Amino acid sequence: MTVLTTRDSPLLSVVIPTRNEARNIEACVQAFAGAVSAGWCEVLVVDNASADNTAALAAACGARVFRQGDERSAQRNRGWREACGAYVFFIDADMRVPADTLAEIKERLLSATPPDALYVREIRVGSGWWLRVRNFERSFYNATCIDGLRVFQRDLLAAVGGYDEALYAAEDWDLDRRILAVTTKVALTDGALLHDEGRFHLRRHLKKKAYYSGNFHAYLAKWGRDAVTRRQFGFTYRFLTVFIENGKWRRVLRHPLLMLAIWFDRALVGLMYMLERMRTNE
Repeated sequence: MTVLTTRDSPLLSVVIPTRNEARNIEACVQAFAGAVSAGWCEVLVVDNASADNTAALAAACGARVFRQGDERSAQRNRGWREACGAYVFFIDADMRVPADTLAEIKERLLSATPPDALYVREIRVGSGWWLRVRNFERSFYNATCIDGLRVFQRDLLAAVGGYDEALYAAEDWDLDRRILAVTTKVALTDGALLHDEGRFHLRRHLKKKAYYSGNFHAYLAKWGRDAVTRRQFGFTYRFLTVFIENGKWRRVLRHPLLMLAIWFDRALVGLMYMLERMRTNE
C-alpha cells in the first residue's frame, strides 16, 4: 500500500492528552518538529482543563490544541477524530520519541506490507534504583497482553469505535482486544520511546496504581474472566509466566535481585488492588 502524504493529509497524527503538563509539553511536542516541518506528521494536544499554561505552550510549539474531558479515553477519542493522518500515535506528555524511533515508525508505515498497529518499546528515564527495576520489568511485557498498542491505522480505530470512555483504567487493553479481534497485522518496534518519570517514589507509584485499580471492575465486567483477563490479573501469568516464556527466563537468572524487587512491587500492587476491591464492595 502506498500512502500519499501532504500537510493536509499527513502519514502520522500524534495525539497527546494533557492536564497540567507545562513542565513536559514543550519537549514532548518539539520531538516531532522535524517530521512536522517535513509534512508527514502533525501533533494534536487534547487538554483537560489545565490550570497552568499547558495549552498555550503546546500551541506555541505548533500543535493543534483542543479541549476535552473528563478522562484520557475521551481525550484520545477527540484527538483521533480530529486527526488528519492515516495513522494515529498515542503518547503521554511526559514521553519523548527519539528521532531514530520516529524514523523507524515512518519506515514501517510506508513499507510494502505496513502493519495495522504497532507496539512501541518503552524505556523509563529518571533517577533512583527503582527505575532500573521498573525498566527491567517493562522489558518483559513487550507485545504481550500486558502491553498496549500505541500506533493505529485511523480507519481501523474508527471501525472499532476507539477507546471505551467508560474506562479510565485498562482502556488500552480493551482497545487492543477489539483491534486484535479484526487484525493480526501488528508489530513491535526495535526502537523505544522515553518515559520521563523523574525520581521514582514507591508511595506515589502505589497511589497511582490504587487509583486505576478502582476502575478495573468495569473492564472485568465487560470481558469477564476469560483466558486473556486471567493472564492480565491472575497470579500465574503476572508473577511467573510472562517472565519465563519464550526464553526470557535466561534474563531472570542473570538478574535475580531485580527479579526479587519486581515480585515485591507486584505483591504490593496486588495488595492495593485487593484493598480497593474490598473498599468498593463495602
